Amino acid sequence: MIIARSPLRITLGGGGTDLPSYYREHEGFLVSAAIDKYVYVNVMRPFTEGIFLKYSQLEHVNNIEDVKHPIIREAMHMMGFKTPQVEITTLADIPAGTGLGSSGSFTTALLKALHTHRRRHLHQEELAELACHIEIDRLGEPIGKQDQYIAAIGGVTCFTFHKDDEVTATPLGTSMAIMFDLEDNLLLFFTGFSRSASGILKDQQVKSQQNDAEMLKNLHYVKELGYRSKDALVAGDTVLFGELMHEHWEHKKRRSGGMSNPKIDEWYELGMKNGAVGGKLVGAGGGGFLMFMAHDRNKLRQAMTDAGLEEVRFKFDFEGTKVMMSS
Repeated sequence: MIIARSPLRITLGGGGTDLPSYYREHEGFLVSAAIDKYVYVNVMRPFTEGIFLKYSQLEHVNNIEDVKHPIIREAMHMMGFKTPQVEITTLADIPAGTGLGSSGSFTTALLKALHTHRRRHLHQEELAELACHIEIDRLGEPIGKQDQYIAAIGGVTCFTFHKDDEVTATPLGTSMAIMFDLEDNLLLFFTGFSRSASGILKDQQVKSQQNDAEMLKNLHYVKELGYRSKDALVAGDTVLFGELMHEHWEHKKRRSGGMSNPKIDEWYELGMKNGAVGGKLVGAGGGGFLMFMAHDRNKLRQAMTDAGLEEVRFKFDFEGTKVMMSS
């Protein structure tokens, strides 16, 4: 039995510039942080032949072609499974569709577990790139590379997405005191809205490929905010970082009409009036988690709780995708 886990993530600046439609022409940059909320994948060899899958659905098939779960099907094809006798179970601390990069986390955990099951070792960058290959190249998802890379590598990390598809990962060079400050004052609240990121990201992809002037201007600006956010964090200026988050959110909403809704806007205003320096929706938008940088976290927690939002407390994860058990 193999149990692997991958962390979920929050984006701290520059989100959206990791899509191939953007970075292959203009180079992308963002700051991302892995958090201690995980996707788990358990792989074992059952007594009977066949493929047994347990996720939000149950599957029992004999051939890879009959597997309905697209990521599992492509991973098994890619790894050359011939006569499968395998059982795969997946669990998650937080449901999919909430903006924390669960698909990329699932794919990296699955590949780590399957390769360990086959007695093969994968380096972090190799794992991330294989996960990107499955989701972007084989399945044609209109997504970026952030989720797979931060899940594989972990930490609070700066990523540069080069025009030739290479990715450079560099740990954010800041003090432990600032890390603790961020853990204490970055607050996550679940909006109750779940959504697929594909529709919003597809719109961004098409507009970027068409060199839509407004979309490119927006993404150039968001990338610049990513660099400024990194500089603010390295300098220890968390107030400025919070203000940049607010600026980012205002620009992010202009990217797509589906980015927000009146209820989310109402909650955001409530947070800004009750202890937040800045904030945004984590992920592609449209639902999931509101993240705030607080200057008065107790006041902010009370206001959000009174409004009916549930907080998810977290710490950063510095291990990335790892095997928890191998027997």
